[in-house]
Amino acid sequence: MAEYYNYIKSLHLIFVITWFAGLFYIPRLFVYQIEASEKPSPEKEILGKQLKLMAKRLWFIITWPSAILAILFAIILLIIMPIWLHQGWMHIKLLFVFLLIVYHLKTHQIYKQLQRDEVKYSSRFMRLWNEGATIILFSVVFLVILKDSLNWVFGLLGLFGLGILLMLGIRFYKKVRDKNPEA
Repeated sequence: MAEYYNYIKSLHLIFVITWFAGLFYIPRLFVYQIEASEKPSPEKEILGKQLKLMAKRLWFIITWPSAILAILFAIILLIIMPIWLHQGWMHIKLLFVFLLIVYHLKTHQIYKQLQRDEVKYSSRFMRLWNEGATIILFSVVFLVILKDSLNWVFGLLGLFGLGILLMLGIRFYKKVRDKNPEA
């Protein structure tokens, strides 16, 4: 199976990318669904129906299959390269993968609520929720590329800084939106 390593790694990366694409876009659809639920009829119903359909297709045709295949190919890679399981950076990466799976499952719960027209979160919360996948992606990519050469203090400071920049960006966007609702 080692001769297929590069093919398996390529497939793993492709499905990680499409998984993240789904995780980046679905909360945006949630934002639009929540905002559509506040509009008057018939706009509310028309937008709601279309956004539900878009979310369903994205979630079940792209995001879920990508998640399953990314995890499957990751397991195969770990079978081929079991030495990775003895390396500290891989333990941390697996922790972030666990957090990503938890994030995915919580997003699925939100998806199901919105499909039932149960709005339990604000559009602002969904904009913040959208950044969870971004933070995990940054963490995993830097961890995999830098491995053990990563200074954990700088890594944590970098994540903290990224979080602050994301929050500032969201606040800036909110101010722009408040001034210009079409933005």
